[in-house]
Amino acid sequence: MTQAPARRRPGRRQHDREIVALAVPAFGALVAEPLFLMTDTAIVGHLGTAQLAGLGIASALLMTAVSVFVFLAYATTAAVARRVGAGDLQAAIRQGMDGIWLALLLGAAVVAVALPTAPHLVDLFGASDAAAPYATTYLRISVLGIPAMLVVLAATGVLRGLQDTKTPLYVAVAGFIANGALNAGLVYGADLGIAGSAWGTVIAQCGMAAVYLGVVLRGARKHGASLRPDAAGIRASAQAGVPLLVRTLSLRAILMIATAIAARLGDADIAAHQIILSLWSLLAFALDAIAIAGQAIIGRYLGAGDAQGARDACRRMVEWGIAVGIVLGALVVITRAAFLPLFTSDPAVKDVALPALVIVALSQPISGIVFILDGVLMGAGDGSYLAWAMLLTLAVFTPVALLVPVLGGGLTALWATMTLMMTVRMLTLWLRARSGRWIVTGATR
Repeated sequence: MTQAPARRRPGRRQHDREIVALAVPAFGALVAEPLFLMTDTAIVGHLGTAQLAGLGIASALLMTAVSVFVFLAYATTAAVARRVGAGDLQAAIRQGMDGIWLALLLGAAVVAVALPTAPHLVDLFGASDAAAPYATTYLRISVLGIPAMLVVLAATGVLRGLQDTKTPLYVAVAGFIANGALNAGLVYGADLGIAGSAWGTVIAQCGMAAVYLGVVLRGARKHGASLRPDAAGIRASAQAGVPLLVRTLSLRAILMIATAIAARLGDADIAAHQIILSLWSLLAFALDAIAIAGQAIIGRYLGAGDAQGARDACRRMVEWGIAVGIVLGALVVITRAAFLPLFTSDPAVKDVALPALVIVALSQPISGIVFILDGVLMGAGDGSYLAWAMLLTLAVFTPVALLVPVLGGGLTALWATMTLMMTVRMLTLWLRARSGRWIVTGATR
């Protein structure tokens, strides 16, 4: 009796083609997200330092409110990709619809909590008397767009899991263009100031959510997936996202602690921190493009029962992450002097930001490894480990960061602690990837 020929293992070139096909459009879509904030920063920055400081505080709160629910995209991507690998498209889209309904419920809850408490949230960040009114105004308006933002997260996860990163790219580009035009028109044309920037972003976000819903609903009808909310499915989606919620809350706590410390260093420091954080987010999302490809590819391989393919893809993506991190770091060093005038004309802000940008540049190869392994473990559904690893990172980062103002350190010292944080993350993720315990095959984990 002759044996069937062994299935040919995917080679480096095949992995490269898969990574590029998913990561390049994902890069464009992800870059558009921080570009929303960078556009707001550039436009508001020229209104004055107090307005920019206010935007920095409000943006940190908004990013926290939305980013804690990023599991709507990440968990959905992994679950849908596994179903795709197993060949069950109807079940894949049904899981995605559960995620979208969950997004709407969570968005409504966030608005109900954030609107009445906006001034108190701003006060918690230690905003100056000059910056606080601007922060409160921006926060109260922008929070109205959170339900749309969460729908965008969930719908994007569905499409990524279906191995489609091109549609999110098209929607993100259109949204970015609309956001820029609306911000400029409302801030300067309508003379609404920082409120105009907030309204422009809310309108753009709602438009993006409407487009995503149209695409996903059309796919659901095509494959016969139910559009009705299913309590059990929504509850299962929420439960699957709990470990990633813990992981994300820990990360957001780190960023909020950093912003709170920067705010207490002075208005020039928080303004510089806002500019650097915008750039850091842009670089992070650029690296995360490969991680997004990793979520979709790893989930598909594991769903199809191909453990070795998942291992090989992981190894190749880490190599990509290191190389891209080196390139991004070099670009930051080369362009940092030309970058800052785009966001501020205040010499004090520039002087504070320049040395901190060097620290950001040096940390990029570490970030490359972190984001890739993070994406791989998310694609494998290894959320519990990610949660514990991030809690450990938070425990290491917090006391070191709190020492920065006590010891008289400035913004550069603060960003050095951010590099320490990324190094701890790299070590914990590398140990897990090396162990192989994340590899569990099948349509569900």
